[in-house]
Amino acid sequence: MGIGGLNSGNNNIGFGNSGDNNIGFFNSGNNNVGFFNSGNGNVGFGNSGATNGGFWNAGGGNTGFGNAGFTNTGFGNAGDTNTGFGNAGRLNAGYGNAGILNAGYGNAGNVNAGFGNAGIQNTGWENSGTVNTGFGNAGMTNTGWGNSGNINTGFLNSTNLSTGVGNLGSVGPNSGFGHTGANNSGFFNTSTGGFNSGFFNAGVGGVNSGINNSGASNVGINNSGFANVGIGNTGARNAGIANSAPNIVIGTSGVANSATLSSGGFNTGTSLSGFFH
Repeated sequence: MGIGGLNSGNNNIGFGNSGDNNIGFFNSGNNNVGFFNSGNGNVGFGNSGATNGGFWNAGGGNTGFGNAGFTNTGFGNAGDTNTGFGNAGRLNAGYGNAGILNAGYGNAGNVNAGFGNAGIQNTGWENSGTVNTGFGNAGMTNTGWGNSGNINTGFLNSTNLSTGVGNLGSVGPNSGFGHTGANNSGFFNTSTGGFNSGFFNAGVGGVNSGINNSGASNVGINNSGFANVGIGNTGARNAGIANSAPNIVIGTSGVANSATLSSGGFNTGTSLSGFFH
């Protein structure tokens, strides 16, 4: 136990000492006070061990930033329950952390707070996961717009049961207009299953309500399909005006229909009821 430098032993005071409880720097041992000490319970930075005080320490429970271990305080630490940003682990506070329950943005994990996080139940936008809050999130039950998943709230979401505008989905029922999918609510929806509400919906399944819908059993004007109700529909068994369809079961009712067994006027065909057929 000496006072000075390059001492070998415990409880040395100085620098370059090898042992425990040294005070200074470059000491090798435990409970050293200074920096670049190798051991546990060191006070300073660059220490290698657990419960070090400072930064660049390697171990758990370090205080500072750049520490490798658990429960570090600062940023850039590698471990769990770190405080700061850029930490690799769980329950980190800040942004850019890799783990679970991180606070901030750009974190990779679950239940992150911020934006750009990769995981589940993230808060912010551009998160990749489920139940994200914000926009541009990839997952289910996201809140915002541009989210990819189901039951998203916003617009331009690629999912089913989305609320907003321009959502992309194969099943629906999306709310808004410009959606791609079935059972959408609004207009400009593109669907193959039909049951869209609005106008300018495109679908082969029909039962669209609105104007200029493409499908069967559409309700509106200028619909293309079967059993349409409106004006200028193209298909069979249409009800309206100027429908062009070869009716098979029932006749088309309206005016200037080009079909057989039609009722009305100015129809072209056979077995028509009305005048000027």
